[in-house]
Amino acid sequence: MQTVTLNNGVKMPILGFGVYQIPDADECEHAVYEALLAGYRLIDTAAGYLNEEAVGRAIKRSGVPREELFITTKIWVQDAGYESAKLAFAKSIEKLQLDYLDLYLIHQPFGDYYGTWRAMEELYREGTIKAIGVSNFMPDRLMDLIVHNEIVPAVNQIETHPFHQQTESAAFLKEQGVQHQSWAPFAEGRNNMFSNEVLTSIAERHNKSVAQVVLRWLVQRGIVVIPKSVRKERIVENFEIFDFALSADDMEHISALDTRESLFLSYRDPAVAKMMGNWRVEL
Repeated sequence: MQTVTLNNGVKMPILGFGVYQIPDADECEHAVYEALLAGYRLIDTAAGYLNEEAVGRAIKRSGVPREELFITTKIWVQDAGYESAKLAFAKSIEKLQLDYLDLYLIHQPFGDYYGTWRAMEELYREGTIKAIGVSNFMPDRLMDLIVHNEIVPAVNQIETHPFHQQTESAAFLKEQGVQHQSWAPFAEGRNNMFSNEVLTSIAERHNKSVAQVVLRWLVQRGIVVIPKSVRKERIVENFEIFDFALSADDMEHISALDTRESLFLSYRDPAVAKMMGNWRVEL
């Protein structure tokens, strides 16, 4: 598996498996188990996904040695703050049946994320987290966090797909030494991604699927990506992207698809901040 090296020297697989929107425990456990059998070693979950326990069971059931795995989870807004974050972390690793996390992320840039970050810095220094980072942080908020804290986030996980390519954010993250990670690489099928003429023509030329082309495009940009599926054949297919390469022309044609706008929500919208701040989940 190809890896990237984070700013603290930790190696992270460039391709992983995500479990967002798989709330059914049995279905989630089965999907993660199949992903591990297929060769995935990066598994990405979150407290807010309500499936950490299912992920933990799948990891244990797989028999894959812990040192081969790279497990990520995230802290939700309602647990923001120093003391709350410490408790949330303990709850997450208990559900995952782990002694340590490979990567812990602040899920949203709202609430007392400064207090959360201080707690995460302490847990990192104690060795119970191998790397700490953020998710959904715009460049201004990320820079503010970097300037006022000791540890620079290792990762920023943000919406990135052919219709929202995040080229400016990618350049900023590279300058700061923060690894760019994509969520929603397939844009959840929006904008008719899987029937897009540019993507389908490239896929046909390489005898690959549109999903494989999109994943390969992200990997060639040096972006860590975590596709999700509950179907075994898709899980396996999404893993098979290291036996071909996109040409410069392919990359240029895909770059032309960029709308430079989110297909989901804006993190600079006050309504989004209010919604996230009031969103409570049964953790």
